[in-house]
Amino acid sequence: MPVLVITGTGTEIGKTVTTAAVAVAALAAGRSVAVLKAAQTGVGPDERGDADEVARLVGPVTAGELARFPEPLAPGTAARRAGMAPVHPHEVAERAAKLATEHDLVLVEGAGGLLVRFDAAGGTLADAAKLLGAPVLVVAQAGLGTLNVTELTARELRRRELELAGVVIGSWPATPDLATRCNVADLPEVAAAPLLGALPAGAGTLPPAEFRTAAPTWLSPRLDGTWDAEAFRVRQTP
Repeated sequence: MPVLVITGTGTEIGKTVTTAAVAVAALAAGRSVAVLKAAQTGVGPDERGDADEVARLVGPVTAGELARFPEPLAPGTAARRAGMAPVHPHEVAERAAKLATEHDLVLVEGAGGLLVRFDAAGGTLADAAKLLGAPVLVVAQAGLGTLNVTELTARELRRRELELAGVVIGSWPATPDLATRCNVADLPEVAAAPLLGALPAGAGTLPPAEFRTAAPTWLSPRLDGTWDAEAFRVRQTP
């Protein structure tokens, strides 16, 4: 798995922190890692973006972005409003492929959900994944409403004949409600793919040293971690 594309079922659900956790686990397993943010929006030229946040949490990782746009909008819209050239899927694929020749694992983080548009032609992260032939990891919300958007994302991946590597819960609350606890069993069922981890709420606020120690415990062995999905499910069963 030299390239893994990381998308989400929406915005602000933990994609960047999940990307950082996957990077930490891979590094701990002895692999060299690069992280590529396909398109950064809502950040000025001198502000820290998602790739910078990954580098802060992870440490020795190659981190970069293809482009950034100042307004917090879909990349295609943000590029148009800023009068800037958009990012195209083939550019994402080309940069990721080059990084893959120099690293054991390349993590490509999208912006928003799978079908958020990059350009006027309707290019998306899904198109970049198709060009790369890369599996896609879906970061999902924990609570009520997540089953619908997770299943829709999974169905679209399969419609495009893309591999769904699995699902990670991007922010697991300290005191989950009934719907959240039930979703532990239901998410892999609706996605028809394994649940590969659950990051605790606030994980991204941990000091980097603590984050690096803890991150592998949040992820399944398939992502170089030690998290036990079945034990987690049993603990949360209502």
